[in-house]
Amino acid sequence: MELKPGLSAIVTGGASGIGRALVLALAQKGILITIIDFSQDKGKEVASLAEEEVRKSHADLKSPAVLFVKCDVVNSNELAAAFRKHVEAYGGLDICINCAGIATPISFYEDQTDGYKSWRRAVDINLVAVIESTRLAIRAMKEVKKPGVIINVGSASGLYPMYADPIYSGSKGGVVLFTRSLALYKRQGIRVNVLCPEFVLTELAAKIDPKFIESIGGFMNMEMVVKGAFDLISDESKAGACLWISNRRGFEYWPTPAEEEKYRLRPRASKKRSPDLVPVNVQIPQSFEKIVVHTLSHNFRSATRVVRASLRLPLKPDYVLMKIIYAGVNASDVNFSSGRYFSGSNKDIASLLPFDAGFEAVGIIAAIGDSVKHLKVGTPAAIMTYGSYAEFTAVPSKHILPVARPDPEVVAMLTSGLTASISLEKAAQMGSGKTVLVTAAAGGTGQFAVQLAKLAGNKVIATCGGKDKAKLLKDLGVDRVIDYKAENIKTVLKDEFPKGIDIIYESVGGEMFDLCLNALATYGRLIVIGMISQYQGEHGWKPRNYTGLCEKILAKSQTVAGFFLVQYAHFWQEHLDKLMDLYSSGKLKVGVDPKKFLGVHSVADAVDYLHSGRSVGKVVVCMDPTFSSRPAKL
Repeated sequence: MELKPGLSAIVTGGASGIGRALVLALAQKGILITIIDFSQDKGKEVASLAEEEVRKSHADLKSPAVLFVKCDVVNSNELAAAFRKHVEAYGGLDICINCAGIATPISFYEDQTDGYKSWRRAVDINLVAVIESTRLAIRAMKEVKKPGVIINVGSASGLYPMYADPIYSGSKGGVVLFTRSLALYKRQGIRVNVLCPEFVLTELAAKIDPKFIESIGGFMNMEMVVKGAFDLISDESKAGACLWISNRRGFEYWPTPAEEEKYRLRPRASKKRSPDLVPVNVQIPQSFEKIVVHTLSHNFRSATRVVRASLRLPLKPDYVLMKIIYAGVNASDVNFSSGRYFSGSNKDIASLLPFDAGFEAVGIIAAIGDSVKHLKVGTPAAIMTYGSYAEFTAVPSKHILPVARPDPEVVAMLTSGLTASISLEKAAQMGSGKTVLVTAAAGGTGQFAVQLAKLAGNKVIATCGGKDKAKLLKDLGVDRVIDYKAENIKTVLKDEFPKGIDIIYESVGGEMFDLCLNALATYGRLIVIGMISQYQGEHGWKPRNYTGLCEKILAKSQTVAGFFLVQYAHFWQEHLDKLMDLYSSGKLKVGVDPKKFLGVHSVADAVDYLHSGRSVGKVVVCMDPTFSSRPAKL
């Protein structure tokens, strides 16, 4: 939701502290406000200040710019009347921010009363009133059938124990989980989020032990809290989100994706929807064409040739024959053709010649061996094994990854998508609230990395070369696109991100690696998933010396980690399912380069095209130009 003049907002607890700051910040945006608070003097004072700000954005405003309603938020009748008054004045409700909150008046450890004026009242104000205000806001938004946003102000004390005031901590923890549990209201156009700041200097926080405040980095400035609230309002992807703000860690969405995975329930395998069988009559020929590497060279075209191979039936008992529809092209194809991925001496590797080329493909199961019971002929499937540059391939059934459709978008999710998804989780240990840089971001894997980082709640920077690539990245939601053909990457990073980058997803190598290492923040993690700039040239891939690397990472407690997808095969199906779910729900876009490559004989052209730097998105080869697919069901 764009914060603009003419919207209306209710702020409970808006007369002091965080509520007061949010009222004045909303007023500066020209938003019409109702302040609900028990303190009449403070409420009227803030209303007067806010009125002046709102009037600056409205020359001829007929309705009141700001309303103040004295109300005890634990009185449900008074609270409901305040909401009705707002809707009658402004014709609806766009934003509701629930800030009312108190510390427990009597220490829980010393309280000998019935709690009516102590801990029970704290729970009523901090939790019960928030629930009631949220309920009233949802009702008001649904009645006018307009989208709206509700921000419940929790506290970092609702994320970890506050031993000095367990009632406050427990009630704020209730606000957090109550709010997160309302994520599904987004389907009705209403987003409910919770803001959890650490301590800001307010009347409430001033009562906290100064030693404790000092131990957590001191009081935060109010501007950070306002920015966090506005981010939760403006970012349409945030529903049921919990934003934790602290001086120590900055902005961080909680729980992190890694923490969330610990409790997320997944459907049982037996209940998982099976892929649709593709009603296509697959004719199994006596022979087929494929690409083999016949001599070791980083020049893919000269290292490979198309050969015709016999198709031997019957299959081995545990094998599957797959008809390949689309194969994916990767920068590392040239490393494979030069023998880089095989161990041993050059003589040992040369003895393996000729060997099949191609890392990934999608297609249809054309035949199965006698012992294969869990797969059927006609099932769409993906493979990530050598030999994908072929019309057919026979592989052990354990290598089959069932998919919804044999589409080119699925090919993009394999090596490219899985590299991004798994490496960001396992190697980068990506959470939220960080600054993430992705190099070569408009390529096959970069497009996934920027989106996954953004979905996790991070600020994303991306490098690319050219206006078309820059536009693609902006459309994917990248916060700062650096087109190296128009700007100097080093200068931009130094000037705009002086504290450094928290996570870097690096695939270029060479000078770009040096630049990224120098831009890495303290505690930062640089993940190397490739080095495409070093794959090219007359002599191919040559190792580089990185003088001073150990000294640099030691000085700032940094991590430089390599990631090779083959070593994470046990995560492939899980992460492929995640990517498919994100894609089918519209949260993930998959870019396939529009240039067409048809048939086995076009593979070398596709590899050259990828290394030319002109591609945007994933480069794929259609191995069967006669295949006519139905509309994708992803």
